[in-house]
Amino acid sequence: MAMQTQSDRLKALPPYLFAEIDRKKKAAIAAGRPVIHLGIGDPDTPTPDFIIRAAQAAVADPATHQYALDRGDARFRQAIAAWHRKRFGYTLDPETEILPAQGSKETLSHLPLALMNPGDVGLVPDPGYPVYASSIQFAGGTVVRFPITAARGYLPDLRAFRTSDLKKAKLIYLNYPNNPTAAVAPRAFYEEVVAWAREHQVLVAQDMAYSEVYFGEPPVSILEVAGAKDVALEFYSCTKTFNMTGWRVGWVAGNAGAIASLVAIKSNMDNGVFTAMQRTGAAALEGYDRPEIKALREMYRRRRDCLVSALTAVGLEVNRPEATFYVWITCPAGVDSRTFADRLLTEADIVATPGIGYGPHGEGYIRMALTVPEAKLEEAAARIKRLKL
Repeated sequence: MAMQTQSDRLKALPPYLFAEIDRKKKAAIAAGRPVIHLGIGDPDTPTPDFIIRAAQAAVADPATHQYALDRGDARFRQAIAAWHRKRFGYTLDPETEILPAQGSKETLSHLPLALMNPGDVGLVPDPGYPVYASSIQFAGGTVVRFPITAARGYLPDLRAFRTSDLKKAKLIYLNYPNNPTAAVAPRAFYEEVVAWAREHQVLVAQDMAYSEVYFGEPPVSILEVAGAKDVALEFYSCTKTFNMTGWRVGWVAGNAGAIASLVAIKSNMDNGVFTAMQRTGAAALEGYDRPEIKALREMYRRRRDCLVSALTAVGLEVNRPEATFYVWITCPAGVDSRTFADRLLTEADIVATPGIGYGPHGEGYIRMALTVPEAKLEEAAARIKRLKL
């Protein structure tokens, strides 16, 4: 009899959405097809030179070659605190309210292990980033999905949760600016969330990976709300802000007790973020106001305007995002999201993400990423027009 090499908890998970999309994309490219990849949100332009130079200097320093501390490099934590103070106007304690991480995904996915017991409930937005639900499942928790819909600006109705779910709830994931819908949350919503979380004793995990990819007013932080650090954590990454997807450096900030629990998880599961990468993250934050970073936002603004105009012209209903580099597109009448995405790939050589991959309430939509040049976006729209949807 063959040895079992996969746990029941792993078998219970659906295929990871982005891995499946990447597999299909690679197969199409291997077949020599002219694929336009609008699926995974992986920036196509290089990491800015000033960050690369900082990394080179950090790697060359022998002091970075040893194990990193569980709580992270002091310079990085201080740079994070300074950035939050400048960007949002509040103070964080670098010793107890900040934890460097290998991007935001690491701590987002470890949080249920740090917080939940088997049978506890974790509340997850639908549609939402698939890692939220899978992380709760891995921790033995129960996933309860809550809808976010266009009718409410993709903000949840906090009054709609069942009392039985709230009694067992330990954690709620939020994500604004939102992936996949690109919605932005106002300060009034966060004030409501903080009061609700305090009433029900639920920790808020607010994913802010896209906080700096915006085209209007800068998104606000939940930690700006009085008392938010009593009930909330916020998760950040250098990935989207600085074109550093492969570098794997980010941080989590907020509730000191939850930070301490995440430190305990890290001390048992890894040896911290490579110190050279933390120093590089510090250099990136210290250079946040440089023109290269502002130019990235302007590039995505141009791409947004290009794709929204082009898709609207071919008859598709498209949101006009105020943040993120995603466009949330309504499928043609009578066509589900998987069918639409499959048609785009097989008939037009365009990779897009079906909304159903983000949860049942994502059905009826596809997501496209603004991670190719404008000429490619225009070409994608021209190919879609030829499909006669």
